[in-house]
Amino acid sequence: MRALNRGLDPGLRAVESARIVAQAEALRAFAGAQTVGLYCALPDEPDLSEAFVRWRRSKRLVVPRVEGDGMRFFDYDPRTLVRGAFGILEPGPAASPCLPGEIDLLLVPGVAFTREGVRCGRGRGYYDRYLAQPGVRAVKIGVCYAHQLIDALPVEPHDVRMDGVLFAG
Repeated sequence: MRALNRGLDPGLRAVESARIVAQAEALRAFAGAQTVGLYCALPDEPDLSEAFVRWRRSKRLVVPRVEGDGMRFFDYDPRTLVRGAFGILEPGPAASPCLPGEIDLLLVPGVAFTREGVRCGRGRGYYDRYLAQPGVRAVKIGVCYAHQLIDALPVEPHDVRMDGVLFAG
């Protein structure tokens, strides 16, 4: 999957990422959300930069920062982003934290998904641990390219299922 993602034409990646952002904007959960959790994309993930630009005017946007074996979300401010764990842009030390129960809608990246919301992450469990915390109430939406949507994935007891999956392609 990662090789397929990295092999996408940059123009196609931009078009498909824009479609995903438009699909997210059409969600009922988006309309009612005050706080939206996003991610800063790796080169092989759908790019949400268009969402950051458009949604900042009407939503509180938060992004994750890896802290040891865990992850926390902080207010998005492009001026304070730094390269963190695994080379991913994340909020710097001055960013304001967001409690898990404050996020209404969370867009979640993954290596593969099923239509039923089963997610295969990158294997370190950051999102599964975060989403399993008491107080998390966000609508969880997986985000992927169409080729990442597959018929079946193995499920382990700690895996957190998505409430829906958005894909383009």
